Amino acid sequence: MPLETSVEKPAPVRQIATLIQGYVDRLGAVWVEGQVAQLNKRPGMQTVFLTLRDSLADLSISVTASRVLVDSMNPPLVEGASVVVHAKPSYYAVRGTLSLQARDIRMVGLGELLARLERRRQLLAAEGLFDPARKRPLPFLPGTVGLVTAPGSAAERDVLENARRRWPGVRFRVEHATVQGTRAALEVMEALGRLDRDPAVDVVVVARGGGAVEDLLPFSDEGLLRAVAACATPVVSAIGHEPDQPLLDLVADVRASTPTDAAKLVVPDVAAEAHGVATARERLRAGVLGLLDREQSALDALRTRPALADPRTLLDERSDELVLLRDRARRTVGHALDRAADDVAHHRARARALSPLETLRRGYAVLQDADGHVLTSVAGLAAGAAVDVRVADGRVHADVTGTTALADPTDTVHPADEEADRA
Repeated sequence: MPLETSVEKPAPVRQIATLIQGYVDRLGAVWVEGQVAQLNKRPGMQTVFLTLRDSLADLSISVTASRVLVDSMNPPLVEGASVVVHAKPSYYAVRGTLSLQARDIRMVGLGELLARLERRRQLLAAEGLFDPARKRPLPFLPGTVGLVTAPGSAAERDVLENARRRWPGVRFRVEHATVQGTRAALEVMEALGRLDRDPAVDVVVVARGGGAVEDLLPFSDEGLLRAVAACATPVVSAIGHEPDQPLLDLVADVRASTPTDAAKLVVPDVAAEAHGVATARERLRAGVLGLLDREQSALDALRTRPALADPRTLLDERSDELVLLRDRARRTVGHALDRAADDVAHHRARARALSPLETLRRGYAVLQDADGHVLTSVAGLAAGAAVDVRVADGRVHADVTGTTALADPTDTVHPADEEADRA
């Protein structure tokens, strides 16, 4: 029965909340379809909190589920997945909130597809196919650019036109392949293999325009991903637009947000490079001119120094020093010679003083007999004996007329000499 109320007889809040709770309880369990907008697994709790959003209307509702139910799902439940939930509506009267108590959760449509892709991404990441250390740098200026794309597509036109606009001399080898459908992954792999085996190709671009997630599924194919990882040539992934991110973007060496961006990545801009070369040339010229100016200034400073302005100055100074040193050496040697001459004279005078000739010069004489024996005594001399008297400047040949012996042999003064001295 409808609740009868009036201004005079209003219903209290608790009554309204209780009635709503009763209405919701009578609804029973229902199947609800929506998209997981938020997934919250709190540590230590056995309850998982989800926010289920309507994909067409701006409307969402809270869902609670047991952790056992969520963890047992394969593929695992992720945010953004589309699901069908078998749940019992529940109204919490104290807070006035409506929620669903999930009893079963099943992925459907795009949600299941995204979950499967997420599981594939995790498996390949665990193998190391997305490791940044495996990625190779792109060549600065490739000789030939390989391009894998659909024939006559906008992606092909964007890559070719933008690359040639940036670097007119760039060469392309284009391999066409189907980029959508069941054969797309196989044809892309075959085209990629042909380009990788060509030694002239330095980089390969895999390009496709935007599309729905289902349209981009071939570029998340596991076989294609492993083929790209095994390529010896760097690979650029240019699939879709900025929001699109197939798994090929993760395994490729470089990801381009669009085919136009791929053209900018594989070849440099000729105008920017020419400007860079001109700037580098000017910097080199300025550096060389600056170096020359500094060296010229240093050379001018050296030339203005007195030693270089008149090099003879140093020679004159050294010549004066040489003259002074020579005079000093001469004086020193002269003094040494004078002192040595004095020493020689002293030694000579001393030696002469001890010489017998000097004794003879003082008035002494040496008496020798006819045989040349020196006579030191009158004994043995007879009158008439021939003798030689050695004096300072010669010899006197004489005959002995007589001898007189001294009374005291130690007295060297003759009595006749004393008489002569007294006279």
